[in-house]
Amino acid sequence: MSDPVYRPIILTAQTLFAGLGLRMDIVGEQNIPRTGGAVLAINHTSYLDFALSGMPAHLVGHRLVRFMAKDGIFKHPVAGPLMRGMKHIPVDRDAGSAAFRDAVTALKAGELVGVFPEATMSRSLEIKEIKNGAVRMARTANVPLIPMIVFGGHRILSYDRRDFSRGKPIVMTVGEPIPIPRGSDPDQVTVELHERLVALLDESIERYPDKPPGAWWIPARFGGSAPTPEEAERIEERVREEKARKRG
Repeated sequence: MSDPVYRPIILTAQTLFAGLGLRMDIVGEQNIPRTGGAVLAINHTSYLDFALSGMPAHLVGHRLVRFMAKDGIFKHPVAGPLMRGMKHIPVDRDAGSAAFRDAVTALKAGELVGVFPEATMSRSLEIKEIKNGAVRMARTANVPLIPMIVFGGHRILSYDRRDFSRGKPIVMTVGEPIPIPRGSDPDQVTVELHERLVALLDESIERYPDKPPGAWWIPARFGGSAPTPEEAERIEERVREEKARKRG
């Protein structure tokens, strides 16, 4: 399929990543099918996750991923035309049925669709509660559901973090597809997806080469100083209250 917008952007991203000297460790890309649709269910810790998590698919026959993203970015005067040109899928959180329908249509057409089932970035770097939309899309389109972890991008660009110094490691792990038998309960499969993402995150952190004691970029459970999930939730609550206050 011709993608005159997407492929040059991939080349630009690869050039930027090379300029940053990112040290990529990608495992399991063979779990992404070379042809046909699939849902990639990806953790979310960084503003770079969209760019980084497309790389394993690019290693498999230069495949492209159509990401589901908040519709607000599609209204941006610069980012909006690029997102539409790359055929990403806008998500209106107040009316998600259109996005679900568009994603299933893309999957049935043989596309890879990238989903961040946590919806928002995880401040604790652990896997947050996840929605069942990824499971329902894969079940409806009858395509594989593939869990995936990206770890390290948060050191470059995340909440209150901007550090473009060179040489940071990025670890990505693509898991085996999760079966979704006919008639299965999406909520039960979502529990399995959450468990698989946690296991893949643990594997990814074990491989991560830069884990000094107390490092802010490592989850507390692994000896880092990232907020615990409970602390992260309290931070999120304060942020929500502040946004509500500013809206008046």
